[in-house]
This record gives sequence, C-alpha cells and structure tokens, in this order.
Amino acid sequence: MRIFSLSVLFVLALLIVPGCHGKQTPKKETAGVSDTSTVPDTGYTGIKQYLSGKYLVKEVTFKNGVRQGLMKTFYVTGEVRQTFIYSEGLREDSSFWYFQEGQKFRVTPYKRDTIDGIQRQYFRTGQLRAKIGFSKGLRTSFFQEFTKEGKTVSGYPTVIVNTTDNYKTNGSYKVKLSLSDKSTGVTFWRGEFNNGRFDTAHYVKINTINGIGNLNLKKSGTAGHQYVGVIAEILTNYGNNYLVYKKIELPYNDLK
Repeated sequence: MRIFSLSVLFVLALLIVPGCHGKQTPKKETAGVSDTSTVPDTGYTGIKQYLSGKYLVKEVTFKNGVRQGLMKTFYVTGEVRQTFIYSEGLREDSSFWYFQEGQKFRVTPYKRDTIDGIQRQYFRTGQLRAKIGFSKGLRTSFFQEFTKEGKTVSGYPTVIVNTTDNYKTNGSYKVKLSLSDKSTGVTFWRGEFNNGRFDTAHYVKINTINGIGNLNLKKSGTAGHQYVGVIAEILTNYGNNYLVYKKIELPYNDLK
C-alpha cells in the first residue's frame, strides 16, 4: 500500500512539473518584449526661439523634434539676418542673407544640406553683384562679377610663370608663379579640377609668400605627365575668390 502511494505521488509530480514550466516560459517572453519595446518619441513641434543674453538670435521650426520649414537668424538689433528652409532636418531650396537694412545680400541654393547651383550676390541697390558656381558643396570655375552699372567685370590678373632649369646639373626644375598685376591676394595649388569642381582635398598647396609661389620639381626617373597643372585662387576687389587654371608644359616627363 505504501509502495502504491509513493508511485502515485511520483506520477503526479511528473505531471505538475511540465505545467510549471509552461507557465514560466510566457512570463520570460513577456519580460523580453517589455525590455526592448519603446514608445516613439515624437519630439517638439512648433517654433523655438534661441537667445544670447537678452537678444533673440535664432528661430527654428520643428516637426516631431526635427527641423522642418523656416529657420531665421537675427542681428542683435532685431532685423532678420538669414533665412533657411529645412526638410527633414536638411537645408533645401534657397537660403537668403540680408543686409541689416533689409535688402538681400546673398542667395544660396541647397540640395540635401549641401550648396549646389549658382550662388548670387547683390548690391544694396538690388543690382546683381556676382554669380558663383557650386557643385555638391564645392566651388566650380563658373564665376561672374558685375559693376553697380550692370557691366560684367573683366581684366582679372593672369598667372605668370618663370622657370629655372637645373635638371642636367642636379635634377631640379623650379617653377615661380605670380600674378600679372603683382597682387598678393592669391593662393596657388598644384592639381586639376576634379569633375569640374575645386576640391582642395586632392591638391597640394604651393608655398606662397607675398603673392609669389614656388614649386620645386625633382627628377624622379619615372615617366609621367610632361606638364603640371596649377590653380590660382585669387581674391577679387569684391572679396570673392576667382579660380583660374594654368597648364604649365615641362621639358621633361619625369619631374615630380
């Protein structure tokens, strides 16, 4: 009788254990879902104002915590300084920069938060002052400036090249660069336009002092191009950078 009772208890224990495991498993799964699931944070929607001390410096429009729509910056006297249009947190369309008196000074096109297209500058009279090309955030060679009378500015300085050939004696070939008007507001770069864009990441800056650039080439023994490309970044009277490319032919094809 005692043996029978023990057998019955053993069988009941086996039946109860799976039932307990069956109850615990859903609890663990529920806990796991609770730990990983979150309620989306939509963020702020509306216009936020930013102050510097007592001065309003910026107004930004948000949608669900992301910049969306108009953004303004201000002069300390309260006038609008700049406006931008945002789409999903990125600058799009055209941004405007204004003179303090209210006239537009510069209009810059944006695509996906990057300057792309023709930037325009204006005189206080509203007359067009300059048109400058950009592509994917980088300058292009497209460049025009205008007088207050509406005439296209011309007569920009050209690049003057002087060379010293010591190739046969010590394997050196020196290139001296300057501007035709002897102005000093210039930076010289060794390189080519990259798909029509001025990309300094692919250039080597040429040592330039007081408007004179010195490029020292050496015999390498490895054949290459028999020319060197130079881009002059020239500061104009309007404060813009005019880009001009100069291809300099070399008497040897292994200068580096």
